[in-house]
Amino acid sequence: SMLAHDCSSMRLACILRVASRSGCSHRCLRSCLLMYSTCLQSFNSDKLADFRSDTVTKPCSGMRQAMFDALVGDDVYEEDPTVNELERKCAELFGKESALFVVSGTMGNLLSIMSHTERGDEIIVGRTSHLHRWEQGNYARLAGVSATTVPVLDDGTLPLDEIELAIRVDDIHMPRTRVICIENTHNYAGGKSIPLEYLKEIRKLADAHNLLVHVDGARFYNAAVDLGVSIAELAQPADSVTMCFSKGLGAPVGSIIVGNADFIHRCRRHRKSLGGGWRQAGILAAAAIYALEHASTTVSNDHHNAQYLCKLLNEVTPREKGDILFAKSATNMVLLTVLPPFSPGDMAKMLKERGILVMPIDEKRIRIVLNNGVGKTDIDNLVSAYAAYVNFTPKAG
Repeated sequence: SMLAHDCSSMRLACILRVASRSGCSHRCLRSCLLMYSTCLQSFNSDKLADFRSDTVTKPCSGMRQAMFDALVGDDVYEEDPTVNELERKCAELFGKESALFVVSGTMGNLLSIMSHTERGDEIIVGRTSHLHRWEQGNYARLAGVSATTVPVLDDGTLPLDEIELAIRVDDIHMPRTRVICIENTHNYAGGKSIPLEYLKEIRKLADAHNLLVHVDGARFYNAAVDLGVSIAELAQPADSVTMCFSKGLGAPVGSIIVGNADFIHRCRRHRKSLGGGWRQAGILAAAAIYALEHASTTVSNDHHNAQYLCKLLNEVTPREKGDILFAKSATNMVLLTVLPPFSPGDMAKMLKERGILVMPIDEKRIRIVLNNGVGKTDIDNLVSAYAAYVNFTPKAG
């Protein structure tokens, strides 16, 4: 409950305040914090608190009931009524002509590129984008498309001048540039939302060079909520958008691709060639519809919890270690910077021993993703274990 959560947070603050004023030794302080962490964890010891990703969520009872009750048919014949309903709802939500339900965001991105390009064409994509870095270069392996990469700024945007420089001139020696790929929210930038005004500038640049714009919107709903704009407004500058139901929205499987009718028709043909044709997929589409109906509340809660966790982590970090340990939040993610003598790997290992899973994403940072499978008690457990660890380990030098 909120009362229990507020009380536990107050107890943690009191422990730190009393210890600092009384000159408590590192050993004494660490013992108190570890006892506090163990006490908190005992209330929720039946499961791991999984902050690695929002892909780890499990369907709630309401979603399971919707799946059980779903009307189904053969989607390859376009006869599954629940899939058809989901695709209609998504086309309307995004302000596009048509939509296609697919198994994953990776498949959605690949189908989009295959449908926007011909073999031998080229895309422009951010160097640390998921589409380029974490999807096996499938656009090259399966679509015969090359990529020119450009830097990704800290806010998740691609420099407009770098994009323009990357656009190929019309020369028979070179591939044709066809698509500019944007990621919103940007995963490696820590969940940063890409503003609508920036996307309009991308659209203007693309139009000037007769290019297409694809948005990898795995967490597109998170971006819209964060920016305070509608899904349709945020999607308007793009020719195509993908969005995952199995990330921030909490469904078990599936993503949507939206775009004009001809584009979606091509995606449907390519989906079949990749073995992605569904049969009675209405069971999964029902979960996606349920997720959409509850999306605003789900996403807003995750964003609030990310801000709250970030605030607590920074509050319990010793002031003299604030230059080597600090947290930043955006949408449903917290990026925790961990510098020597600490390490992301060691900290993740310590947290795992206490039933808390997080993800080191490089040699300096841990990613913590808030999702509907973790609650206030899990946040308290994480913060108290972190506090015990960082208050005991001395600063280098």
